[in-house]
Amino acid sequence: MTLLKKRSLQAVLTAFISVMCLPAALAGIAIEHWTQPSGAQVFLVQSHAIPMLDVQLDFDAGSRRDPPQQAGLASVTASLSGMGVLANPARGDLALDENALGEAWADLGASFGGHASSDRMSFALRSLTYPDLLGKAVQLAARQLAEPAFPADIWQRERETMIAAIKESNTRPDTLAQRAFDQAVYGDHPYGYDTTEASLQRIEVAHMAALYRQSIRACRTQVTLVGAVTRAQADALVTELLARLAGTGKAQASDCPALPAVAEVAPLMQASEQRMAFDSAQAHVLLGQPGYKRSDPDFFAMLVGNYILGGGGFVSRLTHEVREKRGLSYSVYSYFAPGLHAGAFAIGLQTRPDQADQALQVSREVLARFVADGPTEAELQAAKDNLIGGFALRLDSNRKLLDNVANIAWNELPLDYLDTWTQRVKKISAADIRLAFQRKLQPEKMATVVLGGSTSKR
Repeated sequence: MTLLKKRSLQAVLTAFISVMCLPAALAGIAIEHWTQPSGAQVFLVQSHAIPMLDVQLDFDAGSRRDPPQQAGLASVTASLSGMGVLANPARGDLALDENALGEAWADLGASFGGHASSDRMSFALRSLTYPDLLGKAVQLAARQLAEPAFPADIWQRERETMIAAIKESNTRPDTLAQRAFDQAVYGDHPYGYDTTEASLQRIEVAHMAALYRQSIRACRTQVTLVGAVTRAQADALVTELLARLAGTGKAQASDCPALPAVAEVAPLMQASEQRMAFDSAQAHVLLGQPGYKRSDPDFFAMLVGNYILGGGGFVSRLTHEVREKRGLSYSVYSYFAPGLHAGAFAIGLQTRPDQADQALQVSREVLARFVADGPTEAELQAAKDNLIGGFALRLDSNRKLLDNVANIAWNELPLDYLDTWTQRVKKISAADIRLAFQRKLQPEKMATVVLGGSTSKR
């Protein structure tokens, strides 16, 4: 492929990526869903504005399944899966090392790669849909997905790089505060595992290969596609993408034995407070507890409520009380991180060390008052207006739409979830928020971490 053609392909990808899905963001989004004979679940949004396709493949192989002594296994497995592919003599395929694989993708003007989050391991393919390009991109992605080389020498290099990065991050106050907070909130649950130098030293390529064989199977795949393909084209494309994986035949229980259950996050039984000395210009303050699962029926009430409490930036109640009225912090925020398990609820801020106790006390008072009384009607209406007004921005690119549809697939949400999102936000009342927050949060039992400032417990 000539340099000019490469540049032209990249130009098409770049120029239209931000506008491709704008019509879909303003109108109903039709999500087609079907199950392949292998058991793979397929979700498709057709968008024919430009000849481009985004595909995401999700597997239940996130870091929640990491062994305790090998924290980081899922993440490094996903990363190293893109560092070369094995030879396949039966298909006439030669091995590709890291450089050759990268050059092959560059020649196609396409990309494919994996990463792991807490709950899932995901692989993303992006390609133009011109016939002479898409077929080759799918073939190469199928090889990379099913036949990663996991080269030991590359892992040694990557491990040393990661260890150096961990050592550097251990000098940063935000890293230390967040690590202490996660441990206090999650205890021994995998959501709180921390990738360390020691855990990386315990991981070998054999462990990656074993995890991959167990988890990356056609029958366990959820595939999301957004772009310029028909349903028939999408079905054939997914079949080819998964053709080299185990479990590609007609779905049977023996093809996909159930994965071990992962324990739920334990609720906090009492409050805790950890003060950590650190010589820094700012004290880091974190306050929180386990929150709720993404499947919780209170999701929309908590979404709107948290926007009012601390998720709305400068218009939130925490910002008004901590920053505007008292000048204790430039920014203060709150968030929930719902997943397959109860992700953390957190309030966070940075402040001058001598103001840390006052900022913490004000934050606690604001939270307790919000849980007890809920929002005002004025706060509620302003939050709804902002959330609904910004909804189109959640869908204004191919990538964002793909993320949203993959979220629907992963969390088993209704296929009309995006079409009804604004209506569900509109229906939330102040009472809904107050009762939901009272069900989910116990301000008197939260974990607190203060790094920097006075270390005396008050």
